[in-house]
Amino acid sequence: MHPGHARKMAARLEEVGQDVSYFENIEGGHGGAADNAQLAFKTTLAYQFLWRSLTRPEVTG
Repeated sequence: MHPGHARKMAARLEEVGQDVSYFENIEGGHGGAADNAQLAFKTTLAYQFLWRSLTRPEVTG
């Protein structure tokens, strides 16, 4: 799939004030990572997202 759709969606979310985390992996293939360093980086991104999601203060209103 072309990354253009994800880019447009991330841009639109930012326009309406949403917090957006976007990473475009240009080196990985269908397996998702080109080497162990890239796999470690992607795993770190996933854990960072999880941590932010679990520790974010609850928004009410």
